[in-house]
Amino acid sequence: MTNTDPVKGFKDYLGKDAEKREEIRKILVETFESYGFEPAETPVIEYEEFVKGNNENDEAVSDIFRLEDKGKRKLALRYEVTFPLKRIMKNKKLPYKRYQVGPVFRDEPIQGNRTRQFIACDADIIGSTIKDESEILSLIKTFLDKLGIKFIIYFNNRKLLNEVLDKYGVKEKDRDNVIKEIDKLDKISEDEVKKNLKNYSAEKIIDILKNKESFFERFSSYKEVEELRNYCKYYGIEIKFLPTLARGLSYYNGNVFEIKSNIKETICGGGSFMFNGVQATGFGTGLERLEILSNLKNEKKSF
Repeated sequence: MTNTDPVKGFKDYLGKDAEKREEIRKILVETFESYGFEPAETPVIEYEEFVKGNNENDEAVSDIFRLEDKGKRKLALRYEVTFPLKRIMKNKKLPYKRYQVGPVFRDEPIQGNRTRQFIACDADIIGSTIKDESEILSLIKTFLDKLGIKFIIYFNNRKLLNEVLDKYGVKEKDRDNVIKEIDKLDKISEDEVKKNLKNYSAEKIIDILKNKESFFERFSSYKEVEELRNYCKYYGIEIKFLPTLARGLSYYNGNVFEIKSNIKETICGGGSFMFNGVQATGFGTGLERLEILSNLKNEKKSF
């Protein structure tokens, strides 16, 4: 007898659940467009080589669904909607501001509020400055407020983190791996992270990163932390400096941030990166986590 159940990690959404998701999507799109972002759509299936890019060792990349077509071409389902920017940004007038809402896929263990298919909701600015980073955070604040979600914005700077690692003896060849271990601090215990860091003789770095913010003012990249905070003040946004915040993806090269609420998982995350030699910034969120947290009120629908 044919099994008609959804595949593990995938879900059907019906009735009021589907209506609520559509309302959230509408609020996101209205907010993106009010900030001057234009829509984009890209294929769900791409060449595996393009999907992996230069980030093959990143955890999210290692979890891609791999495919092969009748022509024996190696393909993959997209795991995010940021990497296609490398293609669609070409010949665009800068700054190019695009948003995208669509399904992405990760072949990863099922735990907590994670699913193996989720709706990614991203906005990015190609040709960006630190001022644009504060605009991204303002955009996020706007739609989270509309959704009735309480949140805290944490941020750090990857240049600053690299400076700290360099000063305290972490070899450049180990840097990406050390950052990936630091990024696990909100997933596993500090002792486990330190144990993993011993492989790179970097276990002391956690205690260094736990210093007060004034400790980090000695590093030249701290000026980008101050600059972002100053711009955010103009938008009325409060952000909290968190030196242990790393963001696992290796392409980040400037300020990075995560937005937390009252679930364990991060609800929004992003930062600044370089694509095709052009500085960019952006963020991503999953519609499913917004659905869990949102407190929408609608006269016609009861959510």
